[in-house]
Amino acid sequence: MRDELLGRPAKDQDFVVPGVGYEELREALAPHGRVEDLEVAGRRVGLRLYPNDRALRSLAPAGIEFAPPRTERSTGPGRHDFEIVASPEISLQQDMARRDFTINAIAKRLETGELLDPFGGQDDLRARVLRTVSPDSFREDPLRLVRGLRFVSEHDLDPDEQTVAQMRENADSVGLVSAERVGGGLSADGMGELSKLLLGTHPAKALRLAAETDVLGELLPELQADDFAVVQATADAGDPLAVRLAALLRELDAETTRAVLRRLRYPTRLVRRVARAVEGRRDPVPDAEPLAARRTLARYGEETALDVARVRLAAGDDAARTWLGALEGASGAPHRVADLAIDGGDLRELGLAEGPRVGEVLATLLERVVDDPSLNARDRLIEQAKELV
Repeated sequence: MRDELLGRPAKDQDFVVPGVGYEELREALAPHGRVEDLEVAGRRVGLRLYPNDRALRSLAPAGIEFAPPRTERSTGPGRHDFEIVASPEISLQQDMARRDFTINAIAKRLETGELLDPFGGQDDLRARVLRTVSPDSFREDPLRLVRGLRFVSEHDLDPDEQTVAQMRENADSVGLVSAERVGGGLSADGMGELSKLLLGTHPAKALRLAAETDVLGELLPELQADDFAVVQATADAGDPLAVRLAALLRELDAETTRAVLRRLRYPTRLVRRVARAVEGRRDPVPDAEPLAARRTLARYGEETALDVARVRLAAGDDAARTWLGALEGASGAPHRVADLAIDGGDLRELGLAEGPRVGEVLATLLERVVDDPSLNARDRLIEQAKELV
């Protein structure tokens, strides 16, 4: 309901079905498509339906979640030990009492359109207030600490004093959360809460709150910076996640950056990309001449070159704006071996044996083409290659 009340498209639809038990719900859904169990802490809590109806399936390719009302009570640290009861006797209000924040504890009765809002979530949403449903919310599930910060970034919320105090009190428990849920992502969209925070519209606000409550120190003890304006600038520019991560970790060295992102279970390719951007941002900015831009693209690759320029621009390097424009302007010129008008097969036809020399000749030809793009014609490169074979 939160997204609907904000006038935003809902990312998913979850349905609580009162008055039924788990098995009754499964029997009711089975004729309508493939049904799979949903589990929390090893306990079945609901079902996901993949509809037979093609039109409906196209609207919900990740399935539709249905669950009987349930209550949850933590009996151990984090999400490791839970007492879960799903029963037809449990009321919707009891079910909603287990939610994390009041803005997420709002439901709508489908038959009447009536909103059920027992904890004042609508008022909090209008006032842009983040407030926990329970004083034990973070203790029961420390992931909610990072999720709350993500909501601050996404929806420009301000936690009330009690929620801030709860965050500070429970900050050390964030270490109990699996790294995938924080960084690399176990969600359907493949992103953890930190990634979603950085991709929000107000990441600096969320990161300042994380620092003030010591949550950030628990998540990223290597991070010393308390000025998050650079991260905010990457968000304002609409930069991709890799650039925003590089802006966050910009004061670290490449090796530490890789260690941090690996610990958070980010994909290997993204780890490499961010580390290259962090490392490259310390290099001097060349002049903005087209030749210098082409050489930079050839040296670093287009992705890294643009990432570095974007991080430097976000950090307030005035020269980076002109440099970024030069790189974007040169990106259509040949700067990769794959851009050459000939390939290894052409070199072998000229009598060059298979082996490392093929790559060396292509690299030399690329250097010449980068300096003079007009050379990138097959007949001209063949003549150039004959001199090198």
